[in-house]
Amino acid sequence: MATRKRCQVSCLLGLLLSALAGITRGAELSFTLEPSDIIAVQEQPLMLHCQVDGIPPITTQWRRNGMPLLEDQDYAMFANGSLLIGRFQRTKPDGSSDEGDYECVAQNSFGLVVSRRARVQAATMAEFHVQPQSVRAEEAGVCRFQCQIHGVPEPVISWEKDGREVDTEDERYTLLPTGVLQITGLRSEDNGVFHCVAHNSAGVKHSAGARLTVSGSQSSVYKEPVILVGPENLTLTVHQTAILECVATGYPRPIVSWSRLDGRPIGVEGIQVLGTGNLMISDVRVQHSGVYVCAANKPGTRVRRTAQGRLVVQAPAEFVQPPQSIARPAGTTAVFTCLAQGEPVPQLTWLKNGQILEPGGHVKLRNNNSTLTIYGISPEDEAIYQCIAENRAGSTQASARLTVLWADGLPGAPGSVSADPLSPTAIQVSWKEPAQNTQDIIGYVLHIRKTADPIEMEYQEAVSKDTLQQVVSDLEPSTSYTFYVKAYTSRGASKASETAVESTPGEVPAPPTLFTKVVNSTTVQAMWEPSAKMGQHEGFKLYYRKVHSSPFTGPITLTRNVTQFNITQLDPVLVYEVKLLAFNQHGNGNATVRFVSLKEALEKSVLNTPCDCVKDEQSKTSTTGIIIGIHIGVTCIIFCVLFLMFGYRGRLMVCKTVQDHLATPPVGRSAPQDPSVAAPSQGALHLNGVTRTSGEGNGGIVGKTRGEIKELERLFPGPSNGERQHVVESVASCPLDETQISTLPLDDFSLVWEGETQFQELPAEGRGRNAQQGEG
Repeated sequence: MATRKRCQVSCLLGLLLSALAGITRGAELSFTLEPSDIIAVQEQPLMLHCQVDGIPPITTQWRRNGMPLLEDQDYAMFANGSLLIGRFQRTKPDGSSDEGDYECVAQNSFGLVVSRRARVQAATMAEFHVQPQSVRAEEAGVCRFQCQIHGVPEPVISWEKDGREVDTEDERYTLLPTGVLQITGLRSEDNGVFHCVAHNSAGVKHSAGARLTVSGSQSSVYKEPVILVGPENLTLTVHQTAILECVATGYPRPIVSWSRLDGRPIGVEGIQVLGTGNLMISDVRVQHSGVYVCAANKPGTRVRRTAQGRLVVQAPAEFVQPPQSIARPAGTTAVFTCLAQGEPVPQLTWLKNGQILEPGGHVKLRNNNSTLTIYGISPEDEAIYQCIAENRAGSTQASARLTVLWADGLPGAPGSVSADPLSPTAIQVSWKEPAQNTQDIIGYVLHIRKTADPIEMEYQEAVSKDTLQQVVSDLEPSTSYTFYVKAYTSRGASKASETAVESTPGEVPAPPTLFTKVVNSTTVQAMWEPSAKMGQHEGFKLYYRKVHSSPFTGPITLTRNVTQFNITQLDPVLVYEVKLLAFNQHGNGNATVRFVSLKEALEKSVLNTPCDCVKDEQSKTSTTGIIIGIHIGVTCIIFCVLFLMFGYRGRLMVCKTVQDHLATPPVGRSAPQDPSVAAPSQGALHLNGVTRTSGEGNGGIVGKTRGEIKELERLFPGPSNGERQHVVESVASCPLDETQISTLPLDDFSLVWEGETQFQELPAEGRGRNAQQGEG
């Protein structure tokens, strides 16, 4: 749909802002202390804290795994909202458990809020799933023991040798928090049995023993660097400690170094090297995530071995922009925004008064649930809305209250809403005044949307209170639209009217672009391009007729993929009218008309038809010269006449009569018997003492066939056959020069010099010819 001018509905709501003054944040519920994840000890008491702020009376309740907890001998709920579990049990006699996800629920007259989920787990200690293994190593070599055990909370690992705690003050002994014991620079006194000891709030456990045997002195033979243990892939939460292990051996002892695969610096803050090459990053952050490379280098050379491990640091969800409480008049739109960050990206969930909010109808969630929009709010939408942000590292919540302003004495909903299509792009919507409280109405707002579009695509048009109808234009053809109306006063809007649904009628196609081409004297080719401006076409209808005659021949119906058609068996001497239109299921579109003349094509074909001309090159040249000379002569005569009409006196004037010219007939017709005389005199003209024969230039007609004469007669028609013959012969026999040949009868005009005429003396040969002509 085209961009539309949307109504500034705020102009109708300006007076409503004063109603917001009474809304204070004190009426809201908010948590000042929420429960946190905790690890409980079997048979020991456990306290979960919850504190709420808001207008009393406030009631609190607890849920475990979504189900309400009832206060009994096992649970005590304090007035401040905290929960006491008198004797925590992982497994009760009835099969239930105190473990689970706990939520604090608080409620007052304005709504209900739910705290973040707190996970409660029992302290446990499993069996060792990795036991230390006995080791044989050379003196001055490297030894490593490892054990692993699961427990809640994470067990703390220590080591014993022969029943005594290992002396970690010895620099040769490195105890990693991951439960690994490394011993470098082995000596004979390191022989013994080692045990791993794990302890947490659930108890203490000892692993099986592993014997270390140190043998002989280390050989001084060169050994390539070897990484015995490289860094493991780790996934941690922010603020934990990362231990990246790297144990290398070789002779001489290799040097261990660390780098990041992406080239970024590791940094120095919180970075520590344990033992001979282990990397410890305390208080890890998201920016510490990456691939770490351990390199064992042979001293003094570029020989090295590498191993790598990936560190992933997760961050619990936290809000960048929590939702804010708002107050809106009934019938308007309320929007809450909730933006959170974390690693991985948190998932957002909305609650309404503690219940999961399902989008639908007038409630929409967009932008990955970060925007909650409620259209056409009513008192039923007044509640506390919460945004829950949660990922694998943790969760958080924020709440906001929606207050719906509803004033007494508002008008009722407009009635009898109807819609009538006016055109493929316009619909007129009409309604009736509300049944009550109409005196304070300041205007109406018409709500419009495509029926198939979601409600957030709705737009509005403001309508004066003096009218009960509105023409909605710029719509799309063959489209269904939904309309409803609200009446506005200075104190708020009425409820929405009933909706009216109406469709715009279909649109006929736009006229196609039509071209015509004459194929031959009886065939015209019609070519066209369909228009895409409006109305999809289904096909075309082609008509044609002789100009000024009726009816049309046609229609010739063509499918939508045809774009040309040959019209044949036409009259070659007539002009035709060709008409083309496109049609669809809604009817015929406007036609495009073109006129085409077949007579022009016929004349061109006659002129271009090869003739049976004399092959003599001189004859071809003479015919061309006659045609060109005649046109040039006509032009010269016209200019002479124009000079006479405007009174200009030139050096040339018309002075001889028709009789003078008739007294001296052309030599070419008077002496046909003597070739010796006719050749030089035929077609000669005396001007200023200059003699030019018909052979000098292209003005001669000697030797032309009767067919060529007829062609000239057809191209340049005269008044009669006799006069036309006289014109042609006169022009051919009197060439003034190559730019002064005329098609008018030269018997009517002669050219003489005005005033004192200068004659040049002719050569003897010229004088002889003139004498002969005079005698003739």
